[in-house]
Formats: sequence, structure tokens, C-alpha cells
Amino acid sequence: MHIPRIIIGGTQSGVGKTTLSTGLMAALTRKGKKVQPFKVGPDYIDPSYHTLATGRASRNLDSWFVGDETIKELFLRGSLEADLAIVEGVMGFYDGFGALEERGSTAHIAKTLNAPVILIVNVAKMARSAAAIVKGYQELDQGVQIRGVILNNVGSESHFAMVKEAVEFYTQVPVLGYLPKNGNFTLPERHLGLVMAGEQQELQQVFLNLVEQIEKSIDLDLLLEIAEKAPSLEAPQETIFPVGMPKKIRLGVAHDDAFNFYYQDTLDLLEAWGAEIVYFSPLKGKSLPQDLDGLYIGGGYPEIFAKDLAANQELRQAIKEAGESGLPIYAECGGLMYLTREIKDFTGNIFPMVGLLGARAAMQHKREAMGYVTLEVLEDNFLASQGEILRGHEFHWSKLEDTDEDLVYIYSSSKRGKSKHEGLKYKNVLAAYTHIHFGSQPKLAENFINFCLEQRR
Repeated sequence: MHIPRIIIGGTQSGVGKTTLSTGLMAALTRKGKKVQPFKVGPDYIDPSYHTLATGRASRNLDSWFVGDETIKELFLRGSLEADLAIVEGVMGFYDGFGALEERGSTAHIAKTLNAPVILIVNVAKMARSAAAIVKGYQELDQGVQIRGVILNNVGSESHFAMVKEAVEFYTQVPVLGYLPKNGNFTLPERHLGLVMAGEQQELQQVFLNLVEQIEKSIDLDLLLEIAEKAPSLEAPQETIFPVGMPKKIRLGVAHDDAFNFYYQDTLDLLEAWGAEIVYFSPLKGKSLPQDLDGLYIGGGYPEIFAKDLAANQELRQAIKEAGESGLPIYAECGGLMYLTREIKDFTGNIFPMVGLLGARAAMQHKREAMGYVTLEVLEDNFLASQGEILRGHEFHWSKLEDTDEDLVYIYSSSKRGKSKHEGLKYKNVLAAYTHIHFGSQPKLAENFINFCLEQRR
């Protein structure tokens, strides 16, 4: 299957991958191309920019969660009816799960998808030295196809000309263009990273500035030519998505400015296994949708919107009554925080939440956890059985305090040799800080839906 595609890799974190990836997506969309965006790794925020720029849901490709054949399936399935795919990398191009482990890296995804790479280099305070950097990235792994370079933080036209000449002479890789230093297209940030696209109306102006600059200083035709030369990709024989499954349940999914951290492929798997997804807003909805068989409350920023969530007493009460009556509820990170008794924000203000879980979620002034984790299931639940091993990712600035003594923990979470109890169970409520990509174990989606169906019957 021929999908024109490129990988946007960076020499390091903070080099401008998200700005350039999003800008290229927006610029090519403005040229009339149907661009399918992807993000390497477990990120939720960068994909929100991609989706805003292209009008197509961005998807995650994470080779620590899923195997190479599933990566190909997710990529090919997500790219249907697109003119080309742009994959934004993660961290530095070769950075993965370990010092000598490529799994989880942008380089591994590039090799799995047999895709040409556009390398982003921050050339502030350097000229000819940039060629050595590109040469090193070329030489480290001969299986990687670096087919173009884009320069960031360029000081002047003469600076660009000097770096371009050096890079192309020593590496034979074309320099497609640049972004200037001190451009007016900086993306806003907060404690979990970039601010969600849905919250920022002014992002439209930032995108416009970025696209206008890209159209002036980056060769989009050459980029499209490189993408078009990507070889055909063979579809895997085995698939994680069932075909023709009838709708079995109605699943309410929280989705608004406070809750929007979802892997698109997890939602697609739930639908493929028989869920009719019905979205609702904990911020603005006054009642739950009718005839629900389960709830899924993902991550997000409930601490930022704690006052508004607390003010919506009707919906908080509706969710509590649903949970007390046995409705299956699955919650991750921000969803866990919402289901506790209360949230304490960064300034110490305390706001009442749903109250299904006997704890307070308290924001800290330093990051509590970030990274991949392995979960051992301690107790049978509607997702998995005791003893099973799951993979996930956590990234949060809050911790649980003032916890009830009878809380039931469902996981033992391990990261780099350290273990802790994680995840709470109450009646048919499962909530944890850990985010799980259901593509890592597709039966999780099937288990959840079948349990919801059993409870309805």
C-alpha cells in the first residue's frame, strides 16, 4: 500500500518539532492536501495541535506499547483516504526506552514504516558545525533514511546560506528551508507541556503566522517529492480490529476542555468491539446521556477547571449515583482525580468532586511521575485478570492524600526497578493514574464492553 509519508525528527527535545510539524501540516492542508497526522510516543497534547491544523484526528505510534506489525496496522488504517502522512517524532531522534534500546524512539518508527526522515536542527550559534551534527545522525544507524533537513533559529539569510552549503556538501542531504529566530509563532506552555489547542483561540493567529513563514522559507514541493518517494508498505496479515461487530453498548465518554486525553485508536477499538460512543461534558452538561451502559473518563486538566467542575453539581451527583448503582466506570489520571472526594489546586484551594473514591487529589509543585510503567494486576477486574501484565504511561503533578483505609488497589506499578501500588477499585469503578493504550492488549476493549453488556443484562 503506497502512502506518501515523512517522519519529522529532531536532534533533541525542544528543537522545534511540534512547531514545525504542526506548521507543515497546516501549510500543506492549506495547499489542498489531506494530511494525516501522527505522533510518536504517548503524548496527548501535540496531537491536539495536529488535529486543529489538519481537521483529521491525530494518532499515536508508540513502539513500547505495541509491536511493529501493529504499528503498521495503526498507520495504514489511520492514513486511509489521506494524500500523505506526517509523523512528528519524540525527544531526540534516537532517544528510546533505554541507552542502547531503540524501541520507543522516532528512529525505530521510521525504520518500521520504511519512511524518509526530515531532521530538524537548531542552528542558533553555529554554522559549519551543523553539518557534523547531521553527519552523525546519518552515520549512527544506516537503516535510517535522512532525506532532508530543516533549520530552526536561523539568524539571517546569510546564516542560512552558510549552514545550507555546509550541510549539503558534507552529507549530500538537501536543506529544505528554515524558520527564523524570534518568530511570532511560539506555542504556549503549562505544567503538563503545551497548552491544549482547544483552549486557545489565539492559536489560529499563531498558525497563520507560522504557515505564512513556512510558505516563504521552506520548499514544500521538495518535501512532497520526498514523501512521495516512500516505498509501498505491506499490510500486516493479523489485525487487532474486528470487522462487522454489531453495536452492543452505549458508552459515555467525557470530552471537553477538562478531559480530552484519549488515544484515538483506543476509542476506535472500543467502537470496533461494539461500543456506540456518546460524548458528554463534565464542565457544561447538566445530565448524563440516556441509556448508558458504561462511562470512560480520560485524562486532562481537571485541576485547571476545578472551580467549574465543582460548580456543576448536577452532573457530579449523576455520576456518583451511577457509580453507586454499579455502572461500569473506567477513569485515567484526570478522570481519577475527578472521581475523588475533592481536588486541591496549586494555590491550596479545595473543590468538591464526584466522591466515588475516598481520597483527595492534591496538586504538587513538582512533577510526581512521568514515564512508561509496567502494571501487574493484583485483583480480577473488568479489564484484566489477576497476574496479567499491562503496559502504560504516567505523567502527573498530583498525588492522592487523605485516603480512606479501605481503598482497594488493583495494580502493582513498576518502573526501572521501583514498585508502588497504583489504581483504585470501588464497586464497578476502575481508576488509575496510568494511561493505557488499548492497542497494546486489544482484549482490554473487548473485556470492558462485554462487562458493560453483562451488567446491563
